[in-house]
Amino acid sequence: MPSISVIISTYNKPKFLEKVLMGYAFQTFKDFEIIIADDGSKDETRKIVEEFHQFFPQGIFHVWHEDDGFRKCKILNKAIAKSSNEYLVFSDGDCIPNCQFLDTHNKLAKKGYFLSGGHFPINEKVSNAIQLKDIESGNCFKKSFIFTSGQPFGKNYFKLIKNSFIAKCLDYISPTRTTFNGNNSSAWRKDIIIANGFDERMEYGGLDCELGYRLNNNGIKSIQIRNRATVIHLYHTRPYKNEKAIKKNRLIRKTTLSNKISRTDFGIIDSYEN
Repeated sequence: MPSISVIISTYNKPKFLEKVLMGYAFQTFKDFEIIIADDGSKDETRKIVEEFHQFFPQGIFHVWHEDDGFRKCKILNKAIAKSSNEYLVFSDGDCIPNCQFLDTHNKLAKKGYFLSGGHFPINEKVSNAIQLKDIESGNCFKKSFIFTSGQPFGKNYFKLIKNSFIAKCLDYISPTRTTFNGNNSSAWRKDIIIANGFDERMEYGGLDCELGYRLNNNGIKSIQIRNRATVIHLYHTRPYKNEKAIKKNRLIRKTTLSNKISRTDFGIIDSYEN
């Protein structure tokens, strides 16, 4: 069973991050560290991180750089460089894990593979309804809480099923591609380093999938666990989304696939040096 470094990206959403860290504070799996990859947040985020030091025996580390536009890939690479464990779990500062989340990633980790998890997107009303006590008790992961709080019924309902056998069957028959998802995926650290981490040319839009393509090109296969490991995705808008960046990212992903690129020249090595 590998020790885990959890890398959580964030940007100026301290109240969201507080809820997310509360989810990690009550994991059944204990052998992990937390690394916050902060793309230039204001000081309130640092204060939230400091409040959670007592919950994580391996430590919680705040990796930060100045706000200079969308530089998520660069701060993620610096967080990878900071990590000290052999297995990396990636998620976002708006995704709350249930208490079995890391235990699931740990048990399903397999050499030569990365794991592709899922998320349950909730609306603004439900996001606001979730309090820290609901995360500690696990109440916010129950169907009764989510749907009575104002979430309409939809296809994501199955991600809330607690039966592990049914969840495994759903993963096997899911038509969804097993891509590398930045809000819920995990991989061996050495495999990420060989691929040279995230491509720092990329902005919002598929930056995580592109890393997955390079892992695939290196012979690393993927396992679908979207129904066995699901995070609650808090509602927010995306003001940083723009078509120019999306088109640029799409071209990079296309080139990675067509040229079978296995290592980016714009990756983690720069973060080690800086």
